[in-house]
Amino acid sequence: MPGPPVLAHGVGGRQDLPISLTELVVGAVLALVVTFLALGTHWRRPLLDTADTAGRPVPVPLARLVDSAGGAWGVRLLGLALAGWFGVGLLAGPDTPQNPTAGAVHVLFWVGLVPLSLLFGPVWRALNPVRTLHLLAALALRRDPATGLRPLPPRLGYRPAAVGLLAFVWLELVAPGRATLPVIGGWLAAYLVAMLAGAVLYGAGWFDRGDAFEVLSALAGRLAIIGRRGDGALVWRNPLDGIASLAPAPGLVATVVVLLGSTMYDSVSNAPFWLRFQQGNGLPAPVTGTVGLVGVIGAVALAYAAATRAAARRGHTDRTGTPGELVHSVVPIAVAYLVAHYHSLLILEGQRTIALLSDPLDTGANLLGTANWPVRTDLVTPSGVANLQITVIVLGHLLGTLLAHDRALGLFPPAEATRAQVPLLVLMVGYTVTGLLLLFA
Repeated sequence: MPGPPVLAHGVGGRQDLPISLTELVVGAVLALVVTFLALGTHWRRPLLDTADTAGRPVPVPLARLVDSAGGAWGVRLLGLALAGWFGVGLLAGPDTPQNPTAGAVHVLFWVGLVPLSLLFGPVWRALNPVRTLHLLAALALRRDPATGLRPLPPRLGYRPAAVGLLAFVWLELVAPGRATLPVIGGWLAAYLVAMLAGAVLYGAGWFDRGDAFEVLSALAGRLAIIGRRGDGALVWRNPLDGIASLAPAPGLVATVVVLLGSTMYDSVSNAPFWLRFQQGNGLPAPVTGTVGLVGVIGAVALAYAAATRAAARRGHTDRTGTPGELVHSVVPIAVAYLVAHYHSLLILEGQRTIALLSDPLDTGANLLGTANWPVRTDLVTPSGVANLQITVIVLGHLLGTLLAHDRALGLFPPAEATRAQVPLLVLMVGYTVTGLLLLFA
């Protein structure tokens, strides 16, 4: 059987950087500034598709397979099967480190969902076993699954997803006993009740806005090269068109901010200064962790609100709608931090979890044939992790700068568009410097 857990997060460090930390930070800032100047000079009108009409149709056989009833039900049944297998360890397995439940939730699912969505689009919508259970119940009762007891209020927006996402990152980063079966099972039971109650009340459309994991998968999936246009056609597309067509909605800013801020807090929580503070302040660790998590998310939100409102003031436009109009530009940054911070965890601890899934009851079985798989630590090297972290973080901010510029050209008067973007550039620089320092300092 696999041994004890391996390294938990990124294994890159300051000593593994190809250049000094100072040179890295200065280089990243210069890259953003040069990109901003180049965009201001050569990109004079909006070019990205915001109407969700761009893309080249995929080959007909692929489209028919994906859109067929058999294909859709095959994916739904796969989701139910995976959930059922996971439930064996959760409900009947021993509460020991050899149980795969914690790894399945915190590593394979939470961390793996983003890269899977980046490759294939919003996969959790198709796999979501809770959505499938609601669909089966509606079919059994001969009811339209899209119809609930009342219409979904537009003003609700993504707010339930933001709350659900905050609840999950609190479980992952703060909750005492977060790797134990009672804590994981209790959280998942509450999640299941909330999702089914929302679906009964508002219909299947609830999952699109209320399920934190569907929303996360959909946000990351907008950066995939395959997606659906507004008319439902399956297309190959420019990923920037996919994210540029993300429409503002209530709660969307909160959802993206929670995603970015929670990942930043995870880096802060592993920093020596925070560990010393947590051990020496006399408060229970969950209290300090909760305050820290909310504080970092709040700081990210305040910085974003200040920058977007300053941009609106400089651009002489409505300040209230600007944060929602520009939040799509933060999505690549949030996704980049998730990939940079957690990819070594996915590779290393993911291997261990896959091995443990062969024996969810810890009886010595090898039901999937993976129980004796060794954890190949050679797949991840400190220098390789450091280089990947640098690349994805800088790339995420460059994409964010490009997206913000394109949207600003349509949002602000032409004469004011460049000047209005200066606060956004400052925001991008601040996020970049903070992210690099948290990862490598």
